[in-house]
Amino acid sequence: MTFNGFPDEGLVFYEGLEADNSKTYWTRSKAVYDSCVRAPVQALVDALAPEFGPAKLFRPYRDVRFSHDKTPYKTHQGAVAVPEGRGAGAWYVEISAEGLRVAGGAWRLESDQVERYRRAVADDVQGPRLRAEVDRLAAGGWDVSGDRLTRVPKGYDVDDGRADLLRHRSLHAGRLFEYADWLHGPDALERVRTAWRDLTALNAWLADNVGATTKEIRRR
Repeated sequence: MTFNGFPDEGLVFYEGLEADNSKTYWTRSKAVYDSCVRAPVQALVDALAPEFGPAKLFRPYRDVRFSHDKTPYKTHQGAVAVPEGRGAGAWYVEISAEGLRVAGGAWRLESDQVERYRRAVADDVQGPRLRAEVDRLAAGGWDVSGDRLTRVPKGYDVDDGRADLLRHRSLHAGRLFEYADWLHGPDALERVRTAWRDLTALNAWLADNVGATTKEIRRR
């Protein structure tokens, strides 16, 4: 399938889901979701795969086992591309009634990855590289965030100009393109491609300095 934009029916579908997050609404509107949301997102990431690698589309169902919010369906459709063998650093895209969200970086790091991340931030070569890249992204309108400690971890210089980066346990950058007519056409593909390219240096730093975890991950 060729990507030709996101049909307006898909955004209207999510507006309705936000108002009525129920199995009744979902069952009645499932065909719209399949053709106007999931299929265009799949076509989008397929078009990006030659440059960024294959992407995984997330399931539309929420995991409500440990949540007070028991609404069953996500009000967005996301997809993530994780380069094989790189361990840390991924690209993300999401469509919702708000518009199109793009992001990149690392959303979850295991303890061994966090330790390598901190050592790299404290390094006199790699640390300034990350500082410059984070500052560049922030100046370009990206929201740089992630899970953070309230204090700099022990053993690191609290006066370091990279103290805020040392507090991170994960690091990612994102931005939201609010609803606009270009979402309905092929220009949306180029918007995502350009945005993902802008995140390449951040993902490369994470891959080179953090890499994959060596821990055995417990699955729930």
